[in-house]
Amino acid sequence: MINQNFVIAGALIGAIGSFAYLVDTIKGKVKPNRVSFLMWSVAPLIAFAAQVKQGVGLEALMTFSTGFLPFTTFLASFVNKKSEWKITRFDLICGVLSVAGLVLWLITKVGNIAIFFSIAADFLAAIPTIVKAYKYPETELAWPWMASVVGVILTLLTLKELTFANSGFIIYILAVDFVIFCLVQFRLGERFGFQGE
Repeated sequence: MINQNFVIAGALIGAIGSFAYLVDTIKGKVKPNRVSFLMWSVAPLIAFAAQVKQGVGLEALMTFSTGFLPFTTFLASFVNKKSEWKITRFDLICGVLSVAGLVLWLITKVGNIAIFFSIAADFLAAIPTIVKAYKYPETELAWPWMASVVGVILTLLTLKELTFANSGFIIYILAVDFVIFCLVQFRLGERFGFQGE
């Protein structure tokens, strides 16, 4: 276990990556999927509220930042028309299912169940971006996703013990961000024969 102040360092590393992604969104260099980024801003903030309710300490800062920072990117996607990504029926279905996960949280109002449904909702919101990263990696920027992974690892290293309340959501974030990083960095869609339109 490392000093708990490394949670702040982890959140800052993730924030640096998110800020770079935000700037490239404003410039039109990346095209974030608005469904993903909107839902990514809602689900982590619900998980953050549930973590606070469960008595999670400073490590909840990472969960908060994973909600607040995507919201800034969602807003930035409206600034430059070159940043616009066409939303498909598949994206909307994932968005609706993600909202359903959040509604289940409102019904249960139980901390760990809320965190579980927030993970489910966040994953459903991630699917459109995962598909886009696989098919069109040129619309993404790889290193901010890895910055988030590093930030999460630092946060995990500060924990005295791993519980679902203090680490479930951030372990999920580590996994999904690492997958997106690999899809973009290594252009796996192209390697497996997918040719973008």
